[in-house]
Amino acid sequence: MNKSVDIIIPTYRPDETVVYLIKKLLKQTYPIHEIHIIDTETGIFPKELKNLSDKIRISKIKPEQFDHGGTRHEGAMQSHTDIIVYMTQDAMPVNEYLIEELVKAFDNEKIAAAYARQLPNSKCNVIERYTRAFNYPEQSRIKSMEDLETLGIKTYFCSDVCAAYRKSVYESLGGFEEKTIFNEDMIMAAKIIQSGGLVKYVAEAKVIHSHNYNCKQQFQRNFDLAVSQVEHPEVFQNIKSESEGMRLVKNTMIYLIKIKKPWLIIKLISQSGFKYMGYCLGRKYSQLPMWLIKKCTMNQRYW
Repeated sequence: MNKSVDIIIPTYRPDETVVYLIKKLLKQTYPIHEIHIIDTETGIFPKELKNLSDKIRISKIKPEQFDHGGTRHEGAMQSHTDIIVYMTQDAMPVNEYLIEELVKAFDNEKIAAAYARQLPNSKCNVIERYTRAFNYPEQSRIKSMEDLETLGIKTYFCSDVCAAYRKSVYESLGGFEEKTIFNEDMIMAAKIIQSGGLVKYVAEAKVIHSHNYNCKQQFQRNFDLAVSQVEHPEVFQNIKSESEGMRLVKNTMIYLIKIKKPWLIIKLISQSGFKYMGYCLGRKYSQLPMWLIKKCTMNQRYW
């Protein structure tokens, strides 16, 4: 336990779930130096959070100041620990070993980032439950440049829903992009791997996190995903992500037939269609009028 750790959590309208999250983090087996909550001011903030522990630090930002990369980067610059762990307010540790398992990854000096396994919550639908299993399998894996040929875009996959970074490497690579619509985690993972470092998926580190997005939300999310890819050709230009999406759709169909729920294939095809349309429009966002972009995006303030 010789590596110091800070946890950084951006919040928006935090509720009692966030209080429960912080309580779970305070019970982790690995000692935490500080839990830094960066709250977007909304007038909603549980008073209990302020008195849970002297390890909690709360800072406030205006809604217009929030940025997926910039806000997290500002938190990193205020941290002076060996490891920084990012979490979202809707990610819940499965047990008290989450931070310990993430930090173990950094025993390998070449590993600069490690991210946790995301498990579905109790309300997660069948299709999204399979998607969780597809993206976050039971086996851990270390990823490097050598995996690009076989894994493609998933080589750079990393999620700040729960991810840890070696602070020294994070700083040496310039940190997160300070203005990004999405994907700050994958962009950083790409920087790490392209510079010769390693990223580890740690299946033993587990959080509960899932969403039941409707078709409109799937469309918007994939629009923003495509925008981030277009804006960062140094990462995504020569890697296609469509093939990975098709593999997910195909495997999900097989799974739905296997569990004898083939009627859900109609829902899957519909959702996949909206995802693909959002992605295609996002790839061409520079040719779209701003009023249309605002209807397509999930991140209004970015524009």
